[in-house]
Amino acid sequence: MKTERSDRIRASKVAVVATVIGMGSYALIALVFNFSLINHLTKLVDARLDQRLVLSIKGVELHESANPRNPLKDSGELDHDDVPILVWKVASDGTITALNAGAPRLPSKQWTAGNGSLRLGHTVFAVRAVRFESGWLVAGESLADLDRVKVSLINAEMIFGTVLVVLMFGASFVVGIRALSPIARAQRRQREFTADASHELRTPLSVIEAEVSIALSQDRDAQSYRSALERIRGEGRRLNRIVEDLLWLARSDGELEPHSDEIVDLGNIAFACSERFQAVAATTSLRLIYLKLGDEEPLVRAPRDSVDRLVGVLIDNACKYAGPGGQVEVIVATNGNTVTLEVDDSGPGIDPNDRDVIFDRFHRTSTPAGGTGLGLAIAHSIIRATQAHCTIGTASIGGAKFEISWRLVAQKLPLHPSEDLES
Repeated sequence: MKTERSDRIRASKVAVVATVIGMGSYALIALVFNFSLINHLTKLVDARLDQRLVLSIKGVELHESANPRNPLKDSGELDHDDVPILVWKVASDGTITALNAGAPRLPSKQWTAGNGSLRLGHTVFAVRAVRFESGWLVAGESLADLDRVKVSLINAEMIFGTVLVVLMFGASFVVGIRALSPIARAQRRQREFTADASHELRTPLSVIEAEVSIALSQDRDAQSYRSALERIRGEGRRLNRIVEDLLWLARSDGELEPHSDEIVDLGNIAFACSERFQAVAATTSLRLIYLKLGDEEPLVRAPRDSVDRLVGVLIDNACKYAGPGGQVEVIVATNGNTVTLEVDDSGPGIDPNDRDVIFDRFHRTSTPAGGTGLGLAIAHSIIRATQAHCTIGTASIGGAKFEISWRLVAQKLPLHPSEDLES
């Protein structure tokens, strides 16, 4: 529970940082977009004002040349947009004449050529003034619609931003949890591995220390000292085996390559390993049988040393669990494009509940059979590195069955000088 809570806290921190960065980017993009859009709409207003002024000047001139006593109220030639554009004529004496019906009163002021804004009543207008005769011609367009566009755009961005914050935080939190899960699992396994390794190393060291203390506690005869030294030697060998296995696993985590160009004969390696373990089998009256099935040469693409160690680990494990008077079968078979190594024993077998964790480092079944709990971890490392497939089941002779499969290499293998070709 404590680890899960810590993972959630770390994931929340990652989600907050990701959300802040994402929303900062969103705000920057929104500002740039708003500025560009408003600037574009403002230019359109200015362009419409310029167009209206040009048309108004022409209309005024034509109207006054036809009837100079009456000012122009409106011109049918003027371009009417959705938003009405109002035009005023300012004489040199300050007289203001609206050229559109219903136009608000234009306040008296000193006019200058160019664009600007002016509040008329409750509405802000964009205005543009140009020199006309001895006075001014002023065009104005209400900015109410432009303001409504701004408000609607900001409201929409605020709503979308709120939804985006929630979605971004949730997505970042989920991604953070999933990303941290393998790390947390690896850290947990590392702590467990360190504790197990410390325990395994401490046991033989404690025995050695105890034997030395007892031997030095008082004078003994030669046979007692010899027995103590033999027990110390046995524990030293066990300690050495544990250290070698740990070093091999440490190297395999970073050095075993998933692809290898080396092609080996699995049958020859399995036969050589079986012959090597015949002496071990003889000490417990164990029957160790090697069988080769199939007409094709069982060639696989994998490092020779790794395959040899894998076969040795599986046979050693089978001999331990088969027990005195038991039986172990090592079978190499070719079937289609597959090469299979099967190692069966007549022992108690492996409980289905243990099959998912049987390859964990320092894992042991409930059956006492000795060992350090690293052999099958080494086997699993080799299986993964050589891209093999492993199946654990029940053997026909009653015990556990380990079945390892590789892809058959359809290539003639040159003879290896140190290899016993008899099978």
